[in-house]
Amino acid sequence: MRQHLRPIMFVGTCSDAGKSVINAAFCRIFKQDGYHPAPFKAQNMSLNSFSTPEGGEMGRAQVVQAEACGIPPHTDMNPILLKPTNDKSSQVVLNGRPIGNMSAQDYFGTENPKEGLFREAVQAFRRLESHYNPIALEGAGSISELNLRDRDITNMRMAIATGAATYLVADIDRGGVFGSVYGTVALLRPEERERIKGVIINKFRGDASLFEDGRKILEELTGIPVVGVIPWFRDIKIEEEDSVALDMKNNGYQEGKINVAIILLRRMSNFTDFDVLETDPRFNPYYTNDIGKIEKADIILIPGTKNTLADLQALKANGIANAIVKAYKAGKKVIGICGGYQMMGISLEDPESVEGDIPSIAGLGLLPQRTIIGQEKVTRQSRFAFLPASEEPDCKGYEIHMGQTVTLGNATEHPVAKLADGRLDGYYLDERCWGSYLHGIFDNPTVLDFLAAGFQAETLASRLDYQAFKEEQYDKLAALVRKHVDMEYIYESMRE
Repeated sequence: MRQHLRPIMFVGTCSDAGKSVINAAFCRIFKQDGYHPAPFKAQNMSLNSFSTPEGGEMGRAQVVQAEACGIPPHTDMNPILLKPTNDKSSQVVLNGRPIGNMSAQDYFGTENPKEGLFREAVQAFRRLESHYNPIALEGAGSISELNLRDRDITNMRMAIATGAATYLVADIDRGGVFGSVYGTVALLRPEERERIKGVIINKFRGDASLFEDGRKILEELTGIPVVGVIPWFRDIKIEEEDSVALDMKNNGYQEGKINVAIILLRRMSNFTDFDVLETDPRFNPYYTNDIGKIEKADIILIPGTKNTLADLQALKANGIANAIVKAYKAGKKVIGICGGYQMMGISLEDPESVEGDIPSIAGLGLLPQRTIIGQEKVTRQSRFAFLPASEEPDCKGYEIHMGQTVTLGNATEHPVAKLADGRLDGYYLDERCWGSYLHGIFDNPTVLDFLAAGFQAETLASRLDYQAFKEEQYDKLAALVRKHVDMEYIYESMRE
């Protein structure tokens, strides 16, 4: 039996330092080395979420890390999820269930709510710790935000509460790595600094041996060893949580491929629904709100959003809504997922102001349906038959939505999917126009092949086994990180 290890935690000098990916790497390394690890992040702020097997909602970053561990995701891995609804407020999801909306001022500016949430987070960690070892924790943003430190429930306070061996991750690619590492460490309280066991330099371009002098300088300045310099990579595909990743995905049109324009929405959620398209050589996906790029695409995908009515209003104002309708009339495929599916109907209504102050809005008018946003939130995993020619539910996906969509008038029900529990999902107008509530629908080879149907590029590739592809990526990531960090030192810091 493997020796019990204390938890390990990865915190950052800044946002987007690469903590989530490094955490995933260590989750796979621990699994490879015979341990039974699990990920944990006390509080996540993201519009990319997932429905667990129990029907709870959690951030996708910890789902990815759970996959790297080879275990099913559970809301204990991310007990608090904040989903921004607008610039000033977020829906708060606690232990997988929404408990209401809070403004940033209410959430960060008061003591009592945060104290209760911190206790909930620690309890979730303890439950997780009783089943797995080691626990790989992830911090959030920068650990040197002094104005928020006393109300922090995610970073150093959690490191101290869990006794985690903590490693500071710094992004060298954005510059100023000496100042960011030294300044971050200098701003820590003594008991916080004591938890920092090492520094990991991330996203290094070029020959890492050229940073040897830099490593020594940082160690002299901080008294903390630099335990790894991880190179920048583009050939390993790991699902990313932050929407800043979309800046790298705006390729534009490519000849010889099926060009897929994914509409860039302001409150876009679950853009990971389309990651599979990046791995399939038939497709060239790109995120855009440029009408010219939308018109050139073969397929237009409308993603989910946390604020469907407001995002649709914006699409109407900037001419994109009209461009989508014109593209369908010109023979292009138009498909909507979740909020994008709701937009494709005749109308959307929000009588209880769940999303905001827009009571109703006309949809794109592509599907004969009406959606009413309500308080009840559906979160469940689902097995389904696609375009139910057969009764066999051989596909899988998950639902996260607030709202009920019904077919209007004399229009015939024509579902996209028949779920294993007998429910029907989505609306199929024709092969060029359909929508569904099912996230992850394109991860199924049957659906992906249907998406490619009718284009010459569909012959470029055989069916993609996306799950096998992801497993290969986790192993490649683990090999890269193992090669460039001092694993012996890290294990020593984790031994109790």
